[in-house]
Amino acid sequence: MALPNDPMMLLSVINTKLRDDYESLDELCGDLGEDKTAIADKLESIGYGYSEELNRFL
Repeated sequence: MALPNDPMMLLSVINTKLRDDYESLDELCGDLGEDKTAIADKLESIGYGYSEELNRFL
């Protein structure tokens, strides 16, 4: 599955997948073959950071 390039769409997709399918961002990235740092950097550019405790970007 190709992740969206638009940061707001990416936020929605990632948080939905974290909520529904994955225990952590590491697990999601490993399963999808995505770069965790690239995802985190893109979402940080619009003001969102990953919370390990809540398993979502806030």
